[in-house]
Amino acid sequence: MKPYPFTAVVGMPDLRLALILSSISPAVGGVLVRGEKGTAKSTMVRALAGLLPQLDVVDGCRFSCDPAASDPVCPDGPHPADAPAHRRPARLVELPVGAAEDRVVGSLNLEKALSEGVTDYQPGLLAAANRGLLYVDEVNLLHDHLVDTLLDAAAMGRATVEREGVSVSHAARFVLIGTMNPEEGELRPQLLDRFGLTVEVASSREPEQRVEVVRRRLAYEADPDGFASAYAAEDSALAADIEAAQRLLPAVKLPDDALRQIAEVCASFEVDGMRADIVTARTAVAHAAWAGRNEVTTEDVRVAARLALPHRRRRNPFDAPGISEEQLEQALQDAQPPEDPGPGPEDDGPGSGGQPPAAEGEQPPGDQPAPQQQPQPGDGTGSGPQNTVGSGETFRARVFRVKGTGEGERGRRSRAITDTGRTIGVQPPSVRDGRPHLVATMRAAAPHQRSRGRRGPGLLVRTQDLRFALREGREGNLVLFCVDASGSMGARTRMREVKTAVLSLLQDAYQRRDKVGLVTFRGDAAELALPPTISVEAAAARLEGLPTGGRTPLAEGLLEAARVLSVEAIRDPRRRPLLVLVTDGRATSGADAVARSQAAAGLLAGVTTIVMDCESGRMRLGLAAELAGHLGAEHVPLAEVAAETLAAAVRDHTGRAA
Repeated sequence: MKPYPFTAVVGMPDLRLALILSSISPAVGGVLVRGEKGTAKSTMVRALAGLLPQLDVVDGCRFSCDPAASDPVCPDGPHPADAPAHRRPARLVELPVGAAEDRVVGSLNLEKALSEGVTDYQPGLLAAANRGLLYVDEVNLLHDHLVDTLLDAAAMGRATVEREGVSVSHAARFVLIGTMNPEEGELRPQLLDRFGLTVEVASSREPEQRVEVVRRRLAYEADPDGFASAYAAEDSALAADIEAAQRLLPAVKLPDDALRQIAEVCASFEVDGMRADIVTARTAVAHAAWAGRNEVTTEDVRVAARLALPHRRRRNPFDAPGISEEQLEQALQDAQPPEDPGPGPEDDGPGSGGQPPAAEGEQPPGDQPAPQQQPQPGDGTGSGPQNTVGSGETFRARVFRVKGTGEGERGRRSRAITDTGRTIGVQPPSVRDGRPHLVATMRAAAPHQRSRGRRGPGLLVRTQDLRFALREGREGNLVLFCVDASGSMGARTRMREVKTAVLSLLQDAYQRRDKVGLVTFRGDAAELALPPTISVEAAAARLEGLPTGGRTPLAEGLLEAARVLSVEAIRDPRRRPLLVLVTDGRATSGADAVARSQAAAGLLAGVTTIVMDCESGRMRLGLAAELAGHLGAEHVPLAEVAAETLAAAVRDHTGRAA
């Protein structure tokens, strides 16, 4: 069955252009496509492969070497100048989210390395993608170390595998394309920055365009070959244009005026580092070639900035990527040559601060508040006055860890047995997973050398001799926030402090690759405001819009937290939970509220719990501390959540810095 034609995809001009520019110049660094589910992200990416020019490849080379310029250190080489070759289409290699590291970068046969002294390298997906496309669907769900590996290979054009002193390197030049749904969590800013371009896609709200999308999709499913043939001419013309732009690319000039515009734009948006300038320059050159020009113009810089800068403006995990058109135009004007000057650097006018003035009643660009969620009728939160209070500026929070050693998903919070980290021992012989342990393997094989008839140098190693390293690293956890939103928490100052502290902990959870969930209780009931997810942005938005008011159903909150944790233990049994209970310890809803709360606490026995005590004022009842005792939890006053507060307390106690 033929793939869906590229030119048959309706709408999404920015995505279309970004993919084409990356195909013209792979040095741009690939494309990250962000958008909600069902927006044809994957369809367009898969269709792109059919537009790329065919490649000349050396016969029998697993690394797709170009016969005209083969890799001198190719593991299958060296290839002679007259090596036989063949022509084939460019490949689209898909990397599954659950792929192991050896599947991505390749693996070495340790048995042959020890017994025969030869390097037997089995290529991975990076080798298969050389000179083609590497596509990662849901790249935000990929393990961080694999994303780092992919982006390093894309930037360097080479992949290196090192195992127990044996090193293999091969060419890995590919166009990296990743798609993601922001609702399922964001990539870390450091990884976002490594993608050259980013595009936001959304489904059209125009009925006519939606009708056309459905019509074309149904026609394709009814007759894939016939549908593809109907768009074959358009796809062929587009492929010819891409090939022509690739030929023109080396001749495109980047004048100093254009470079000055690029520098002015990147400085105006306060992006970190110099990668933004370099990517914008490469994209502008590619766009000039696509337009058939041999010199970069202001329009090329404008288009490149719109694609290369939005994801580089994020200052913290809760910032939405975006770019201000007014600020972009102002920066381009500021970089105009002297004959057409814009506001100078000493001008106190609109452009001097690097950001245009906000209109009256308008929020400055890049500082939009999170949407406020209003309570719905019948939401179970009870009656009584309700109000919503915003949060303050987040801070670096203390690190809370789950007790013991786990075996969960790789992360940065609690101790765990993982496939990376420091080696602390050897796996039992029955466990055949992870990286080989060279010394243990040699020890296992040594007693059998005479019985195996060993003669001369080398070590005769059998499969049963292989031993694998036991490594200790860090895991990501499920951090479940259970937040008291009752009237006793409703004082504006207190609730602002609570939201600021929880947002700071959410930011810490984002950096440590945790899963998060949010339970709230007020009135006479508790609710799961956010089911466990890796999207801390969603949790932050729900928290910002959290209303307060009514009585304090503490027992219901604890019961709901216990229910969520029990369900999640079935869905994701390897991920250990950390419960953060945010309360002043009061229980005022229903008969025997205190007794029911103590009984509910028994259901959370064995769960590592932090009780964040929000009680304030001179007259304190100490109820949160008592609740922490019933839960076997750590009691942390709200004022001690900040890492700086803990460090100051340690200094006061010991007389030296923590």
